[in-house]
This record gives sequence, structure tokens and C-alpha cells, in this order.
Amino acid sequence: WASAIYVGGVACAGVGFVLAVRLTSVANVVFILASLPVFAAIYSKVFLGEPISRRMFFTIAAVLAGLAVIAIGSGETENASRAGDLLALSISAIFAGALTAARHARAVSMVPAVALAYLLAGAVLLPVAQPLQMPAAELPQMLLYAVFMAASAGLIALGPRYISSAEVGLLVLLESVLAPLLVWAVLGEDPGVYALIGGGIVVGALFLSNLIALSRRRRVVPPLPHH
Repeated sequence: WASAIYVGGVACAGVGFVLAVRLTSVANVVFILASLPVFAAIYSKVFLGEPISRRMFFTIAAVLAGLAVIAIGSGETENASRAGDLLALSISAIFAGALTAARHARAVSMVPAVALAYLLAGAVLLPVAQPLQMPAAELPQMLLYAVFMAASAGLIALGPRYISSAEVGLLVLLESVLAPLLVWAVLGEDPGVYALIGGGIVVGALFLSNLIALSRRRRVVPPLPHH
């Protein structure tokens, strides 16, 4: 059942991400997706019995505040919409569930499930897809997108075997930092003041939370072996 949840979650997230980017700005999507560790921490507490630390409580509060700022700005920022923001938030919740299921079944590799998930997503989209109408000039970008998606999805599937699903979500944070800047620089899509402020709150809170967690781990020194 854990594999089925993972397959369904990744498939839904893959389709939903493309739709969310069409409905709202890229900055809003990736900043909202940065809330994934919040959902992962809650799911891990409810379903896996992993405790939520005081650090994560403060992180959750800060992330919710940042998401509220992004939602306020969606009504005023060009290329942004609250419908797309809500879809991105749903993707975050769904993908966090998939990571939590992978964490539960960490003795089993979920890498094959990634391929099955995208095959399922493709089957769902097949009735409305028109692949032969894609301009030939866009083929290299599409192939590059496929390579990046396959590599990242496979590595993310391996992550929960070694660390908690919440920590996996924290390490995916780099996407939220780079994606809006690259889209702004390459495509000229201005993320807007609200998205930058709200995203800064979300990313900053998660970065600080991750930094504290890593520093605490380094303080734990294993005892010397007895001779």
C-alpha cells in the first residue's frame, strides 16, 4: 500500500505541477511547494509516530505566514492567481504524503515506482495530449526537462530510505531559491514584491530550521570504542 500511495502521489504531483505553472507564476509555485516539509512533518507525526519538535512548530508558523503573504499578492501580481496557488499547495500536501509513504517502506527501493508513477500520469494525460503538434524547435528543451525530472525524481525517491521525509523536503529547498531567479533572468517573469517577501519568509524559515537541525547533529559525538 505504501508503494501505491507513492505512485499515486508522484503521478498527481507531476501533472499538477504543470497545471499550476500555467495558472500562476513560477515563483508562487516553487515558494508554495517549499511548504512540503510542513506537511511531511505533520504526516510523519500522525502516521509514523515521529515527534514534531519545537523547532518544527516555529518553522510551520513562519511558513504559514509566508504563504499568507504570497496569497495576498496573487490578486495584484501579473501572471499570478489564487487558483494556481491553491493547486500548488495541494501538490505540496500530496507529494509530502508520497514521501511519508516512502519513509514508512524505507526498506524497499521506490526508484522503480517513479517510472510507474510517470507512466500512470502519461496514461491519464494521453486522451488530451497532442505530442505531434509540438514545434520541433522545442524538442531539445522537452528532452532536457525529461532528463532533469527523471534524475531528480529518482534521487528524491532514494532520500527517505536514509533520512526523514521532512528532511528530504528541507533539502529540496534549493529549487525554491533558484527557480524564480532563473525564470526571472531567462524568461523575464517578474515574481512580484509579495512573492519575493512571502517566499523569503518561507525559504528563510526552512533554511534556518535546517541549519539548526544540522548543527545539533554535529554536536552529537559518538563515544570512543573501548579497548
